[in-house]
Order: sequence, then C-alpha cells, then structure tokens
Amino acid sequence: MIVTLSTVLNIAEKNKWAVGAFNVPNWESAEAIIGAAEETNKPVILNYAPVHAPFMNMEDAAEIMKYFANKAKVPVCVHLDHGGSFETCIKAIRLGFTSVMIDASAKPYEENIRITAEVVKAAHAVGVSVEAELGHILASVTGVGKAPVKIETKDSFADVNDVYTRPEMAKEFAGLTNVDALAIAFGTAHGIYVTKPVLDLERISRIKEAVDMPFVMHGGSGLSKEEFQTAIRNGIRKINYYTYMTLSGGRAVKAAMDKQSSTDTVFFHDIPFIAVNAMKEDVKQAIRIFSDEI
Repeated sequence: MIVTLSTVLNIAEKNKWAVGAFNVPNWESAEAIIGAAEETNKPVILNYAPVHAPFMNMEDAAEIMKYFANKAKVPVCVHLDHGGSFETCIKAIRLGFTSVMIDASAKPYEENIRITAEVVKAAHAVGVSVEAELGHILASVTGVGKAPVKIETKDSFADVNDVYTRPEMAKEFAGLTNVDALAIAFGTAHGIYVTKPVLDLERISRIKEAVDMPFVMHGGSGLSKEEFQTAIRNGIRKINYYTYMTLSGGRAVKAAMDKQSSTDTVFFHDIPFIAVNAMKEDVKQAIRIFSDEI
C-alpha cells in the first residue's frame, strides 16, 4: 500500500527502529526492494534520486515505484531523494510521489530555511511529507558512469562544525520550516567507503535532545551492524542504503558469468533475474539490521 513518509516514520518511531530507503534506478531494483519488504513484513521507502536520470527519468520511475507500492502488502513510501530545487520537488509531487526531499544544504543557512519552508508549505497542502538536510554529508565515491572519483573526510574542512549538524541549528531549522524529517551529518558518506568513516554517533543524541523529530542517515551503506543499531538507538529513523545493494546485484551477475565457458549460451533474461535475487537478499539483511532482528 502506498503511504507518506510520515506514516512509515511513525511506525519506525513506535517500534524504535529505522525504515530502509532504497534507490530505484530501474524496474529490477524496485522488484528486489518490494520482494525484500514483503518477505520481512516491514515498511519500506522507494527512493528516486535525480542523479539516476541517465538510467531512468523521473516520469518513468514514478510509474514503476507507484505500481510496486500500490500492490505491495506492506506500507511503501514513494520518495524523491535529494531534490535540488523547489521546481524539482513540485514536479515529483505532481507525478504522485508521497514524499520529497528538498536538499538546499549546500546553500547558506538562511537560504536553506527559506527554500525548505516553501517546499513544506506546498507539499503539506496536498498531504505530501518533506525531508530536508542540514550539515554536509561527506562523499566517498560519487558520480555516474565515468564521473570523477571524489573522496572527502571531515579533515577536508577547517572546522568539524562546518561539516556536522549542530544541535542548536537543527532545533531552529525544524521550528522555522516545519519539516517532517531531517537528514543530519555525523560522519557518514555517500558511495563506497575507501577509508573507514569516523562517526560522531553521540552527536545524534545531542541533536535529539535539542529537537525531538525523525532523523535520517544518508550514506548508510558499508557500516557495521553495531554502528547502524547505535545510530538507531540515538534517534535515526530513516536510513538511505543503495551502494552495497546494487553492488550485490553486479557481483552476483559477474560471478554467474565467470562460471560460463566461452561456448555457453547466455540469455539476457537470466541476467536481471540473478541481480534481483541477490539485491533482494542484501535488502532483507539491511531491513533486519535496521529493525534489530539480527
């Protein structure tokens, strides 16, 4: 069943665990995510990120995600990840997304507040939830295709408080924007970790003490079970997880192809089937960790 972000976050808060948010750049990803959600009987969030436009445009992604969400046996939120402008968020709302993220975190603080508040006002008027970001989520390996590799750590910045979310600013930001969920920065990074991240997990607790609302972890792939579950205990209620999910699909396909001899016949329809099954198992593992079942 299709629901809003606020609905699945309320479920997560009641149970004191986090809902997984998994990106959908193609049909196979959606199939794997919903299969995992139904087999674990847990709500899930289907993300579409504009960075995946080379693989699938937003219009097509909306139809695929709504199709899977509507027929799912568990609550499913259809979410825009890292919407870069008011216009992008409005486009997603018109396409039927039940939640949007407005990411104006790279802009000056006051501008982030203004843009976020505008999106919240428009989205709430039609029953759509809004996530925003405050602080700087680091980048480990980013880009699509042959885009350059980018590596950041907290040492890339002069002051850690220029990177990580400040509790007092989070409280003010939430009050001025009325946002439903806040992505906070505490040391995780988007992409494949090339070095072990230095996480400030206690910062989550300090932010939670300042403002009691659902917090979001971006750059969730690659952490240990203990790190995930500590972050959840401290207040994280949504975890974005994609890189290692899609890696599992790619690795499974490569392993299957490596077993083939040069004379074997390879049918294309077998390839996505292999990837879907591998991604589903990886997502099931993530969901179980997020709900403290393993």
